Amino acid sequence: MSRPSRLQRQVLSLYRELLRAGRGKPGAEARVRAEFRQHASLPRSDMLRIEYLYRRGRRQLQLLRSGHATAMGTFVRPRGPTEEPGDTATQGTTRNDSDGSKSPCEGAGAQETRSDGR
Repeated sequence: MSRPSRLQRQVLSLYRELLRAGRGKPGAEARVRAEFRQHASLPRSDMLRIEYLYRRGRRQLQLLRSGHATAMGTFVRPRGPTEEPGDTATQGTTRNDSDGSKSPCEGAGAQETRSDGR
């Protein structure tokens, strides 16, 4: 087995440092693990993306160490119990019923015309 490259050692070191920095902060360790797992399948030849993620991780480490961060989380819209990913019918669009009924906003009556003809 060959020795790890310099970049591999840097990434592993960053992982350990992020885990240490996030020990006392709720959600930090889980978020760090999830982020690294998400990008674990990157091809080794994709150096630009790996270096970008490494720099981004360094900035996040500085933020965690700064003392201003008290917790770590993500912005995720929670799904309803019946909502499926990619289900457009439950995301604010109405289904077209076969009985021809329209929504209250569609064709609610004749258009009003003002007395000056406009």
